[in-house]
Amino acid sequence: MLKRHKDLVFLVALCLSLLFPYSNRAQDNSAPKANLISYLEKLEREFNIKFSYADQDLQQLQFSIPDTNSLPQILDELRSQTLLDITKLNDRYFAISKSKFIDICAKVMDNFENSTIMNATVQVLGNNISQITDLEGQFRIKQVPRNANIAIKHLGFKTKYLSAEELLDNNPCKTILLSPNYQQLEEVVVYQFLTTGITKEPDASIELNTDKFGILPGLIEPDVLQTIQALPGIKSVDETVSDINVRGGTNDQNLVLWDGIKMYHSGHFFGLISAFNPYLIDNVNIIKNGTSVQYGDGVSSVINIKTRNNINDSFVGGAGFNLLSGDVFGQLPFSEKVSVQFSGRRSTTDFINTPTYNRFFDKVFQDSEVKENGNSTNAENTVRDEDFYFYDFTGKLLYDISENQKARLSFINTNNHLNYSEKTEDATAKSLLDQTNLSFGGSLESKWTPNWSTHLNLYYTRYNLDSQNIPSQSQQLFQSNQVLEKAIKLNTKYHFGPNLNWLNGYQLNEVGITNFTQVSQPPYKSNIKGVIMTHSLFSELDYRSKNEKFNARGGLRLNYIKNLKTFKTFDEFILEPRLNLNYAWTEELKTELLGEFKSQSTNQIIDLEQNFLGIEKRRWILSDNEILPITKSKQISLGLNYDKNTLYVGVEGFYKKVDGISTATQGFQNQDQFNGEIGKYDISGIEFLINKKTTTYSTWLSYAYNTNNYTFENITPQQFPNNLDIRHTISFAGTYTYKSFRMGLGANYHTGRPYTKPQEGNNSIILDVFPNQINYEEPNSSRLPAYLRADASFIYNFKISQGIKSSVGASVLNLLNKKNILNIYYRINEQNEIETIERVSLGITPNFSFRMSF
Repeated sequence: MLKRHKDLVFLVALCLSLLFPYSNRAQDNSAPKANLISYLEKLEREFNIKFSYADQDLQQLQFSIPDTNSLPQILDELRSQTLLDITKLNDRYFAISKSKFIDICAKVMDNFENSTIMNATVQVLGNNISQITDLEGQFRIKQVPRNANIAIKHLGFKTKYLSAEELLDNNPCKTILLSPNYQQLEEVVVYQFLTTGITKEPDASIELNTDKFGILPGLIEPDVLQTIQALPGIKSVDETVSDINVRGGTNDQNLVLWDGIKMYHSGHFFGLISAFNPYLIDNVNIIKNGTSVQYGDGVSSVINIKTRNNINDSFVGGAGFNLLSGDVFGQLPFSEKVSVQFSGRRSTTDFINTPTYNRFFDKVFQDSEVKENGNSTNAENTVRDEDFYFYDFTGKLLYDISENQKARLSFINTNNHLNYSEKTEDATAKSLLDQTNLSFGGSLESKWTPNWSTHLNLYYTRYNLDSQNIPSQSQQLFQSNQVLEKAIKLNTKYHFGPNLNWLNGYQLNEVGITNFTQVSQPPYKSNIKGVIMTHSLFSELDYRSKNEKFNARGGLRLNYIKNLKTFKTFDEFILEPRLNLNYAWTEELKTELLGEFKSQSTNQIIDLEQNFLGIEKRRWILSDNEILPITKSKQISLGLNYDKNTLYVGVEGFYKKVDGISTATQGFQNQDQFNGEIGKYDISGIEFLINKKTTTYSTWLSYAYNTNNYTFENITPQQFPNNLDIRHTISFAGTYTYKSFRMGLGANYHTGRPYTKPQEGNNSIILDVFPNQINYEEPNSSRLPAYLRADASFIYNFKISQGIKSSVGASVLNLLNKKNILNIYYRINEQNEIETIERVSLGITPNFSFRMSF
């Protein structure tokens, strides 16, 4: 089977090579080489000519002998390979001398991780010539003085000095290895933040590299949206990836980008796992504050997911499965300039029942139509048919047009499907739910001069949520939510020198959202459409001091927002300043000051009261500046970080204010759920992390304290706790690595979130209105019990054969099988009594995985 697979790859590559010929391959290194002086003496005898040169200029040079007997062609090849000046004095005599200027090039790599280093500064000492390496770690500079010295430096690496002649522009270019700049310790320590593959960047953002990812408790695969919840200030109050709360914000306040495309849907299995296949992801950047001006939207955070962007010289890929799904991925190079990436994943839930699937199903549908019908009293006489599956596909075309221009085309398609029906002797009922996301994007990266580059990005994305509830007799419900967005963005970057960069750009977004609802009894139909167009200009300076102790980034973003299709159009200018300062007092002690103004015009309304198919009742809507204004935020934070040898300690205090929120977007489940009141929330807090790390183990303790309050002028009282007001959060975990074995064990604790109880006694139901309503206490005046969950995971790596790496993994979520109450809400049943609905956490959930890579 493996041989047939290799033959297939070979045939595909052979056929496509006819379309993409190797027109720019490196020169044939198999040509015989000769000492240059000896070869010139041979030419003098063959062609009866004489060369004049200084022996010291040529004695160390080697020359690949060309396959030609033509003297002019040989001399041209000499000039190309050696960069020597060859001057014809007459028909017989030639003068050879070193060129005063040469072209240089190289590829800069990390000698520890063996990975390319982008944005390294390459400086020609003694003049103003400088450049930075591109995404592949490469640079090329023309007309450099031959006797010049070159300095190559990057933050976190030791500066390397070379002569220009050592970097002669040969084909291929020379590879330069930089050494990490850290103290020599008693034991070699791999830099890590919690686990390998997670690093804290100089601008205070967190970067996740999936290739280098180690292990975290409960995870056997690098699910990016699960992984980031291990960071202080990021959590999900309902244990999902589709409801991530960053510093007290709702999930719709996170800007999620995949290859520069805005994603309106991020989860499978109704939010329990990420919709992004991690095995083609290169890195993920998480920004909680101090965001660059190139990013709009996302008043709480930016989660920027980037797939692999380099062209490999051979086929790489892998495949694997767990107890929920199976997947495959690969990258196939067609030539040195063209490559294709692909990935696919599909659940096994519609034909295999596993313990993992059963636990997930119980968690998702515990208070939904599916579970209620499954627990009904006439269950013995009912025949049920449940069809649930999910899948995702991604693809990417990489085309290096030239050394200075790179084009990329990407697409992603995700789908969740549920078809549930039940038959009795008298009737048939059916519920359907489809959730799809289809996105296309393209980018063109161009380097016009050594100091000036541009990046053009455009995309189209479409999200659909379609649901139908067709009961046997009562009210039928049809709902649809569609988001269409088109965008184009141009970034320009100019390097004034190794210490100062200037970013400018323009972005145009057009987003249209449709919400359709149809009810059979009583007859009702609603179809609301809206379109918003946003023009944005932005400019930003990025400065780094010569001693690399001080980093400063600051800029402005100007948004012009115009609503095109509502009953009343509006337009508004919004100016957003951003600031990011970082100063190193010593090599170990650093401080950071971050601030930002941000805004967004898309939000999600949450229909939690309706129990049709449970949690997936979140629908995107547009701001109209009346019913729902543009959401605006202001945030400032101050942090202090200590990192020496094997110990990291970080503490950060912050304050955030978000205006223009609605009770409809906050998930209220009390008397204010449908009022649509407009207000704000203020959150202040402190985040603390201590992490002890070595090559074999890493252990950490994190603590966060938040005070998060709403203010609504038309609600009594006007100020009360936010639905996401989690006062205390504590995480304690550790990982251990021994040879090919890795394990992680940890526990998460937080105090209960607020909720609202009905009034006690006979006045708990308001009877003088139709339909009857629950008479609640003051909003969010009660709190759920505290939450505690322990997780464990184990991974063992091994080789099946030469070139095929494998791993097996096992994990257990909620190791203690503790019943945590995630939410409590109330409703009136047919007997006019108040029902209490408790949503509980995931029970003890095992999982197993097997993977291969080649």
